[in-house]
Amino acid sequence: MRSNSTNSNHHLREDKAESPDSRFNQTLRSVQGMLKGRSIPGKVTLTRRSDPLDDSSWQDRSPKYERSLSENDTGPSDHMDKSMEEDDKGPSKPSAHENLNMSKSSTSDVHSTPKEVQKSTIGARATDSARVMKFTKELSGTTVILERLRELAWSGIPPYMRPTVWKLLLGYAPPNSDRREGVLRRKRLEYLDCVAQFYDIPDTERTEEEINMLRQIAVDCPRTVPDVSFFQQAQVQKSMERILYTWAIRHPASGYVQGINDLVTPFLVVFLSEYLEGSVDNWSLSDLSPEKISCLEADCYWCLTKLLDGMQDHYTFAQPGIQRLVFKLKELVRRIDEPVSRHMEEQGLEFLQFAFRWFNCLLIREIPFQLVNRLWDTYLAEGDALPDFLVYIFASFLLTWSDKLQKLEFQEMVMFLQHLPTENWTHLELEMVLSRAFMWHSMFNSSPSHLAS
Repeated sequence: MRSNSTNSNHHLREDKAESPDSRFNQTLRSVQGMLKGRSIPGKVTLTRRSDPLDDSSWQDRSPKYERSLSENDTGPSDHMDKSMEEDDKGPSKPSAHENLNMSKSSTSDVHSTPKEVQKSTIGARATDSARVMKFTKELSGTTVILERLRELAWSGIPPYMRPTVWKLLLGYAPPNSDRREGVLRRKRLEYLDCVAQFYDIPDTERTEEEINMLRQIAVDCPRTVPDVSFFQQAQVQKSMERILYTWAIRHPASGYVQGINDLVTPFLVVFLSEYLEGSVDNWSLSDLSPEKISCLEADCYWCLTKLLDGMQDHYTFAQPGIQRLVFKLKELVRRIDEPVSRHMEEQGLEFLQFAFRWFNCLLIREIPFQLVNRLWDTYLAEGDALPDFLVYIFASFLLTWSDKLQKLEFQEMVMFLQHLPTENWTHLELEMVLSRAFMWHSMFNSSPSHLAS
């Protein structure tokens, strides 16, 4: 610990002459020194190395599974991984650095981080097959050790294993394999009973409030993820409607709140991948039997329930949980990047004006949908700690555009934050966001007084 402190002081002396804009880079260097060699989720370490960062070391944090899977095993997000596969077959190529430079030129200090960050390696080199073997080993035992599974899942889950792993991480499927089938069968029947009791009834048996709630859900479902054709299918929207209405009736403290409809979509895609192959754009629920559709809906319903159990006050009256996290986000950004924080304050921009939607929909509306499943691997691996960790993910996400934001005035900033340029993002940018979030969490979470207002 004394040597780490010495190194930090050395860096501070070197940087005295730097401009205020270098504070963000200095923070990253300090955190890197503090975490040097320490283990982080997914058995990833932050260490120094003498050779430049190659594309493959980034891919360790977003592994690809196609090469070790059959064509039938691939899940809905596999096609995104294929674009990175060629660089992984050999040593680093020039194009890897060109891609990194492209992302740096369109962002802020975050992508203009010092060479130390570019030279760091994110964990030991792991092949796809080795990673799949680790998951296979954890899942093949009589009882799954959830802590070990969380460590693996934090850095991404093989697509064809994702349905099983998500159910385990959320506590919907029991860790004991002998009990699993029976528990899932019972929970699926329970869901069918709830649908029959609450949804499959005439409006004459509903209260006026329930009728209005069902009407709002029916309006919101067609608006959900409008750029993915799968969600525009009438049968998919009807399944979403059943899931959301049943959940709302059974959770009267919050009822249905706009934004919860977005949270169903990752579950639908992941659990449907157990039944359908190929691209999600070519899927149709009409290819499934009514029994399989019921199982799909039940799995989505119970996993949505488990997810929201840990953040109920995000959706109760006035949504106090979200307001609390938005305040924490503002404080964290102030500590990490004071120039951005000061500029936003001078322009009169309130964090609630843009970050409320982030917390309400968990970034689903802000990034390409094909990256959502990977992001949710980390969400679900965090377990009960997810709400607090969201603050760090969203701070990292926001400060991707640190330089850009400092050049914008109020109206321009509002428009920019409502339409962030993420349409061309790949796993590289997402892994960057998650890595920074972890570093900042390690730095600040153990010292909450640093974030006190």
